[in-house]
Amino acid sequence: MTILAIESSCDDTSAAVIGDGLLLSNVIASQRVHENYGGVVPELASRAHQENIVPVVDEALRQAGVKKEDLNAIAFTRGPGLLGSLLVGTSFAKGLAISLGIPLIDVNHLHGHVLSHFIKREPDDETPEFPFICLLISGGNSQIVLAHSEGEMEILGKTIDDAAGEAFDKCAKVMGLPYPGGPHIDRLAAEGNPERFKFAKPHIPGLDYSFSGLKTSFLYTLRDNLKADPEFIEKNKADLAASLQKTIIDILLDKLDKAVREHPVRHLAIGGGVSANSGVRKAVEEFCTKRGIRAWIPPRVFTTDNAAMVAQAALFKLKAGDFCPLDAPPYSRVEI
Repeated sequence: MTILAIESSCDDTSAAVIGDGLLLSNVIASQRVHENYGGVVPELASRAHQENIVPVVDEALRQAGVKKEDLNAIAFTRGPGLLGSLLVGTSFAKGLAISLGIPLIDVNHLHGHVLSHFIKREPDDETPEFPFICLLISGGNSQIVLAHSEGEMEILGKTIDDAAGEAFDKCAKVMGLPYPGGPHIDRLAAEGNPERFKFAKPHIPGLDYSFSGLKTSFLYTLRDNLKADPEFIEKNKADLAASLQKTIIDILLDKLDKAVREHPVRHLAIGGGVSANSGVRKAVEEFCTKRGIRAWIPPRVFTTDNAAMVAQAALFKLKAGDFCPLDAPPYSRVEI
């Protein structure tokens, strides 16, 4: 079975092809136009998707060595995401499915991140064992998910305000770093002292997250020190980045530890854009090693928004005969 998948939930246009259970191609076109605005501009994102989607799909088919007539199904991200961006991918997928007379499969973007660990490039590639816990961390989501099966997922905890990636980007912005700020924080943190500055950590009951207090604490630290030294940020960028990164990791792992104790599992995964962070990857590896848990750290190409994970999630739905009606609209907000 051969599936073409389309991802257009935010500011990356991506298409991928899975054939006989193996990933044959995964093409991503990133939008640099948003760098000038310090964040994603929805209208510009949807326009860029319209420009990119045809060449991206064409390249994905070419790399896979597949003709559109060979496809058995078309998959697309239905949500959550920016509604204008989703409409571009949804409309294109529906039109192509109608023209080819093949089924349509809708995919929850968050499911895609969790199931990205099942993407195979070789037949003998290993995959996680159900049930497993996934720490899903990105610019828009911070969730602890218990995956009972490929189609049954339970949110154990989630952010009640900012997401982890949002905290990285907002703090990076006030430091004068380019957008997206997360990768720049990661780079600077490798050169800094993570114990130099202490930032507030939340005390939220249960397994939910909060990062707004950390962001406020970070801003107060900058404000108070800039009064005495206008060059404070420039002189201390590396230490600020390292301390910020350590605090975010501590917050993430504190709740993850509670989740593992309440829901013992043998496998633990991370996913989403923040799972590309070097400090997060190392900390999760060490966390799992200490507890005798198998850690699943995704290749960086599968951490950001990509169609390969959409294709993999669609493959599970195709096997179950779970198809999407042609009148199904995209949705901007939805949980697992």
